[in-house]
Amino acid sequence: MPATWIFLIVLALAAIGYVLGRSRALASAGGDSRHLHSLPSYYGANAALLALVPSLLVLVIWLFAQPLVIQNRVEHLVPETSYETEGELSLLMSDVRRIADGLDLAVERGALTEDEASDIRVEFTDIRERLGAVGVALGSDVQAPMLAAAKAWREMNASGNLIRTVVVLLVALAGFGLGLTRARKDFRARNSVEKVIKGLLIVAASLAILTTLGIVLSLLFNTIEFFRLYPALDFFFGTTWAPSFGGGSELGILPLLWGTLYISIIALAVAVPIGLFAAVYLSEYASPAVRSFAKPLIEVLAGIPTIVYGLFALLTVGPLLFQAFGPGTLGWMGGGRAVMTAGLVMGIMLIPFVSSLSDDIINAVPQAMRDGSLGLGATKSETVKQVVLPAALPGIVGAILLAASRAIGETMIVVLGAGAAARLSMNPFEAMTTVTAKIVSQLTGDADFASPEALVAFALGMTLFVITLGLNVFALWIVRKYREQYE
Repeated sequence: MPATWIFLIVLALAAIGYVLGRSRALASAGGDSRHLHSLPSYYGANAALLALVPSLLVLVIWLFAQPLVIQNRVEHLVPETSYETEGELSLLMSDVRRIADGLDLAVERGALTEDEASDIRVEFTDIRERLGAVGVALGSDVQAPMLAAAKAWREMNASGNLIRTVVVLLVALAGFGLGLTRARKDFRARNSVEKVIKGLLIVAASLAILTTLGIVLSLLFNTIEFFRLYPALDFFFGTTWAPSFGGGSELGILPLLWGTLYISIIALAVAVPIGLFAAVYLSEYASPAVRSFAKPLIEVLAGIPTIVYGLFALLTVGPLLFQAFGPGTLGWMGGGRAVMTAGLVMGIMLIPFVSSLSDDIINAVPQAMRDGSLGLGATKSETVKQVVLPAALPGIVGAILLAASRAIGETMIVVLGAGAAARLSMNPFEAMTTVTAKIVSQLTGDADFASPEALVAFALGMTLFVITLGLNVFALWIVRKYREQYE
């Protein structure tokens, strides 16, 4: 049975448990809710949670564990002569799973019988033709042993799905029965429900923390593996970026870091003044009607996909800059893709980040400070300059640093607007690239994850993670150290 159906059945069982649990609790109190320890809804919620939470937990664990167990058992059916590295084995297992899915599709559409799909003695060429008839094409390198592995995968998967259905439904029914058994007037239903809810909240918080930990560890382990193959000093202090999957690569990060910082500086030079001035106007000078119209309009910029910004840089901003600074005029710009192109467009993208955060911070300054300044004879502009902005400055600095973190991690605008050249140059009208763009290029295509040319992407990602984490921590430190506490 598909997992979606199981989920719907468990959900329906939980809904029935809520209704029956509530009614049984009221019946045990003679229909008078005043004789119950908890509100009637708590008894229904207790029965629903007992039916829902354990069964869904089993279902989620099963969905993650079953493919891993099956793959571990099926890997032994693939001949060792078919692969040399773990990466090649992983690709072969992907093909095995694709063939198994194709067999299911062929059975569903009548191109194969269930016996033919399960019998490993059926001719391989016949299976290939049948699968091709339903749109599942097998490459020339797919051999009969892989088909046998796919059939074994399919058989194990079917058995696992059947056992999963039985186990999950039994757990749901057990929780359903236990919830109804507890639905009596003296049972502390509210305490039980609140414990379950608290446990769910702890699990949610733990998942967020564990996800972050998993990301860091995955980067860290692959980075350590990279530094076993490539010298760390050459990586951090090398001035040449010239990867070559045939060997002899030069993987110095300095040109990439320079391009990243250069584009981010230009973007912040555009976004910070415009965003800050917009925030001051909206919070201090704009009428309520203008503010209600202008603020959402500015924030629309934050919702535009970055690929759209990248196309805007490639098709509009780049050609305009080339006309203004290209060979026909000043001769500074050799093409539309340049640091200035990506920096200007990225700055436009960052305006709502600076504007919205600064606006909220400025509005948090107490009105009494403004009134006191105006009462002492200061003008509106003097109040903004000498009272409001100094009071909001720590928060504004934090907003700028968070925008800088966003700029450093941008990819699509850089790929389409700045080009792919890794160079150290002060000319903002030359094409350069960033760390994020090279992470994408190093992991695109049939990369061997055992080579330093592919593993360098994880070292780049780890470096970028440390830089952005440092900026975020510094921003939080600035805000907390210099934040004024107002009543």
